[in-house]
Amino acid sequence: MPTLVLKLAPLQNPERYRQLAGALTDLTVDLLGKRREVTAAVIDDLPAARWHIGGAPAEQPTALLEISITQGTNTQEEKAAFIQAAFAELQRQLAGDGVLAPASYVVVRELPASDWGHGGRTQRSRQLAVLPA
Repeated sequence: MPTLVLKLAPLQNPERYRQLAGALTDLTVDLLGKRREVTAAVIDDLPAARWHIGGAPAEQPTALLEISITQGTNTQEEKAAFIQAAFAELQRQLAGDGVLAPASYVVVRELPASDWGHGGRTQRSRQLAVLPA
């Protein structure tokens, strides 16, 4: 039940948000093996004047993608593949033939199963429900 939070600059249009959400969800399903029906994506765009790198306003398209997943559910290799592919997708959609600002990040956050959940249940309670007695 991953959550994706994407912050980006400059402002985009609604169709671009749909394309980004769809592509990032596909990568989450394909590379991390997560369930599509409980993958949520939130996109928050900022005017370029509000994004700074090294203390100066960003001059190139910029992004910060944070994905939260349950701790221990993916290998280092799977997470590295996701980071690489997600950055490439952000580059393609936001910069086109240009480049994203070098200080654009993809962050994978691993949370203990007891510390988060969806539908009012923790991930740990879901794990316990499928363990043999």
